[in-house]
Amino acid sequence: MTNEHPSEDQNLYSERSVAEAQETGNARVDDAVAGLSRLHGRPAEEHVAILEEAHGRLRDILDDLGAEHS
Repeated sequence: MTNEHPSEDQNLYSERSVAEAQETGNARVDDAVAGLSRLHGRPAEEHVAILEEAHGRLRDILDDLGAEHS
């Protein structure tokens, strides 16, 4: 039988790991990752927009780095 509802401890761990993500030393990356803390307490239907925003910001950073090394 599978557990359809994660335990409370698992939920706290996943939230804590986003909130306490180790700094990368790159302010732009750290700011994009910190934006994920907005997931906590939001309804699931808002998660996609928050995740897409962070993904887009990180993709832009990678694009900028690629242009610098071309």
